[in-house]
Amino acid sequence: MLKDLENSARALDGVRVLDLSNFLAAPMCGMFLADHGADVIKVERPQIGDEIRRWGETKDGVGLYYKVINRGKRSVTLDLKTKIGVEAVKRLVEDVDIVIENYRTGTLEKWGLGYDVLKEINPGLIMVRITGFGQTGPYRHRPGFGTLAEAYAGYAYISGNSDQPPLLPGFALGDASTAVMAAFLTMVALNEKRRTGRGQVVDLAIYETLLTLLGPHVVNYDQLGQIQERNGSRLPFTAPRNTYRTEDGKWIAIAGSSQAAFERICDLIGRADLVTDVRFVNNRARLDNDKALDAEIQAAIGRLDLETVMSRSEERGATVAPVNDVSMIFDDAQIKARENICHVPDTELGVPIGMQNVVGRLTVTPGRIDSAGPSLGAHNREILIERLGYTEAELHQYGITV
Repeated sequence: MLKDLENSARALDGVRVLDLSNFLAAPMCGMFLADHGADVIKVERPQIGDEIRRWGETKDGVGLYYKVINRGKRSVTLDLKTKIGVEAVKRLVEDVDIVIENYRTGTLEKWGLGYDVLKEINPGLIMVRITGFGQTGPYRHRPGFGTLAEAYAGYAYISGNSDQPPLLPGFALGDASTAVMAAFLTMVALNEKRRTGRGQVVDLAIYETLLTLLGPHVVNYDQLGQIQERNGSRLPFTAPRNTYRTEDGKWIAIAGSSQAAFERICDLIGRADLVTDVRFVNNRARLDNDKALDAEIQAAIGRLDLETVMSRSEERGATVAPVNDVSMIFDDAQIKARENICHVPDTELGVPIGMQNVVGRLTVTPGRIDSAGPSLGAHNREILIERLGYTEAELHQYGITV
């Protein structure tokens, strides 16, 4: 179905973005905007580029994750510490709506590219500034990455088992959650610009989104003095909630977030007696006896294979899901039907690249991915020479190839 929308309009068609950022959180914000039609120009250092080009796995020397995070963008190479870099950015800013940056607080000001300078060129400019600790406060000059935010915001403290060290996530949760919030706040600022013509700064610290997403532990501490501790996959406000191993060595997740959900789970595992067991009769009782409840559920699940569990779940409407590895995700019927993974053309590798598709569906202006992340400086000629009027000789003086 999505293939039929290849040339359809997108909600952010005509929005122009200058992406000065590196690594993950801020570039991913730009990715979300590009998915919905924004024209995103990514500025990278000559010869070196964004360091995410060298993160993780490569194929034929090409960084694969870069291809995902910078999909749909155009790449130019400029050193922002040089005269031509500063000059070119100022000229590009003249007709963009949004600038995205994630340098340490004060860095762009040091280079003569602070918001106070750029808004004189373009009064309606929106600048999205993503840093470890924000533009204000005593820690504003500290360096910050998603891993530090996951610890600082309180995520790591509550993750893991009670007898084990705090556990960091197995993916860039701090960066990814920040990217989603940054894209949302960018849309808020863009709406204000369309209403009034005014630009503004979006000042977002990487730890802030996680701090809000972590659940009720803030209000519980404020009102009750409670400090949430590590308790594996269990939650402090509903039970059962855990992972359980099936007879064939697979894993499932169960969430009994309501009384009806708990009763369906008991029906699925053939243990209707648990519903009336005084230890598990309601959610409060189940929380007080969560380890005993997990033991009862695991014993029953351990006698069933994954296929049986899932077919019974379908029949009973039980809240169960398989714990998928990525190979299972590729083969999953629902993910195929929703086209959650797509294959995107890439000129650098010469083959389509599989990646996560645009998140969610818009019925009138759906997003789409036009291309994988570009090769370094792939659009130097188009933008720096044909658009801004530089000559090849001028660019070569600063190590910029075309």
